[in-house]
Amino acid sequence: MSESPRDAMHRVRQEVAKAVVGQDGAVTGLLIALLARGHVLLEGVPGVAKTLLVRAFSRAIGLETTRIQFTPDLMPGDVTGSLVYDARAGELEFRPGPVFTNVLLADEINRTPPKTQAALLEAMEERQVSADGISRTLPEPFLVAATQNPVEHEGTYALPEAQLDRFLLKLRIDVPERGDEIAVLRRHADGFTARDLGAAGLETVVDAELIRAAQDEASAVAVADDVLGYVVDLARATRDSPSVQLGASPRAATALLATAKAWAWLGGYPAITPDHVQTMLVPTWRHRLRLRPDAEIEGVSVDAILASVLQQTRVPI
Repeated sequence: MSESPRDAMHRVRQEVAKAVVGQDGAVTGLLIALLARGHVLLEGVPGVAKTLLVRAFSRAIGLETTRIQFTPDLMPGDVTGSLVYDARAGELEFRPGPVFTNVLLADEINRTPPKTQAALLEAMEERQVSADGISRTLPEPFLVAATQNPVEHEGTYALPEAQLDRFLLKLRIDVPERGDEIAVLRRHADGFTARDLGAAGLETVVDAELIRAAQDEASAVAVADDVLGYVVDLARATRDSPSVQLGASPRAATALLATAKAWAWLGGYPAITPDHVQTMLVPTWRHRLRLRPDAEIEGVSVDAILASVLQQTRVPI
């Protein structure tokens, strides 16, 4: 009997764990983004395996992967591609950029100016790149996994709200627990190197066809009207919060619905429940809210606001 798409997706987590220790939540977040056809922003201090996580995930799902190191001098054409002159043909031809891939690892995305950051907007939202009046479709599946450092601000550019909104999830990559950190050191002491994932035994366990089947199944998870109302009530509660300047938009509500569906599907549920919505609310909305300046000065966090919204919003029975 062939393996089901759900079982295969759970095997992806097992494979990634061969290279990355103590980041099960982030691996699940990447899976949810893949199932919901979205993108992920990974935030964490240097040295917590953000890049390794994406590389290991890409290897496990067997998709073409490209990495871009974002720098202050990176130009939009360096991401999307550009027209170049072909001397033999005597005409301009389009040379695809690294965005023409299945998984794009955008390393330190906040180190490049807004103009280059914006070059990703069309690709992330429309799954296409336009040049010389022609739109070129990107491969499917297509997932952008961008990393950024939250503590180093010199030489960085804050992502504009329009681009933040294109990320389905914002995942925080924390320093692992003591036991997990010891396990990391043990692996390195035994010869593990992040440059050779094959030596770690990490194998490809799914392909593009199986991923598409999993995406279709996840999108077909049922949603009751009262759960839809719950999502809307949560969004409206963020807009009414006195600490929030910009609350969750209808697009944010749609994103929460998609991530809750993917999370429910991974757990084998035929329909999403309020629990699924509650689990996915913070990573789906934490980057979409803007606090009022006085709330930021007082040290209020978006995560705390969202936790309060969850507590104060009536849950359907």
